[in-house]
Amino acid sequence: MQLATDKRLAHDASNTLIAAKGLPVVVSRTPEQLENIVSLFAASDEWLDRVRLRAERRWYERLYHDQDYDIWVISWMPGQSTGFHDHGASSGAFVVATGILEEHRVGERSHVIYPGKPRAFGPDYAHDVRNISLAPAISIHAYSPPLDEMNEYELDGSRLVPRERVSENAETLDQEWPVQRRKPVDRTGASNIEQVLSAARARLQRLSPDEAYGAMIKPEAILVDIRPEGLRAIEGSIAGALVVERNVLEWRFDPASSARLPVASNHDLQIIVFCSEGYTSSLAAASLQDLGLWSATDIVGGFHAWRAAGLPTVPPAEPSKIHPAHER
Repeated sequence: MQLATDKRLAHDASNTLIAAKGLPVVVSRTPEQLENIVSLFAASDEWLDRVRLRAERRWYERLYHDQDYDIWVISWMPGQSTGFHDHGASSGAFVVATGILEEHRVGERSHVIYPGKPRAFGPDYAHDVRNISLAPAISIHAYSPPLDEMNEYELDGSRLVPRERVSENAETLDQEWPVQRRKPVDRTGASNIEQVLSAARARLQRLSPDEAYGAMIKPEAILVDIRPEGLRAIEGSIAGALVVERNVLEWRFDPASSARLPVASNHDLQIIVFCSEGYTSSLAAASLQDLGLWSATDIVGGFHAWRAAGLPTVPPAEPSKIHPAHER
């Protein structure tokens, strides 16, 4: 996987410098590099089984930490927000993996952030991020140098005023981002990714492979393959399926998006999403429903179930020696 290669190269380069000079070396990543890191990580399945939901405040976990950058995953229940804050001397980037978030900056219009559209920024960047939707959201964040300072602010008219901590019970930096001392996460009352998946599927009228095959004759039905290129090369494909990888799915099918596909002209399309085994596709279909595409759904069992049912497939062009991360 590219992210693993990226980590290894960074580690090797760092060790070479340290050996040559005998000094600790920190190589800061640019916002553009961090944007690529969070996009690659969100497209993998390395975070799926780590996610929890908290009703009282946002849940978070740092998934990777090195001398040059760290990676966090955060879950957001409806109505949860960060408040205005910065990240000290760290540059950063984040991407929504599922759901919708909204970013607020002083003196600027708010930005609605859909899955697959990362936001990157330099040091001393202050913003407030919120989940204003009716569904949970999950986001992936990276910071370089690794996050060790945050400052919180109150909005006073058109300016930000540094906020003082008034009590130990307030939602402070140490509670939200325990970068110096991590305490065990209190998971009492928390939800896990299986519950998020169940909630997504409860909204869908999922189709069996045979039902999806029969739906393909309808002009308003579009079969969409969201698997990464590496998996399509190994597993094969379905003739007639439109390939739109997961990280850009919402932008290609939102009728209001400037990056939409020509076919995505209205909200009445029946978009039938599939991945390898029918897990990621359920979250993707629910996200499309959040955009008003109410008929969006997915295939039970994904491509593997389609192939096992004996339905037509296109075999891979040639065997691949690359083994990508397993996609659920």
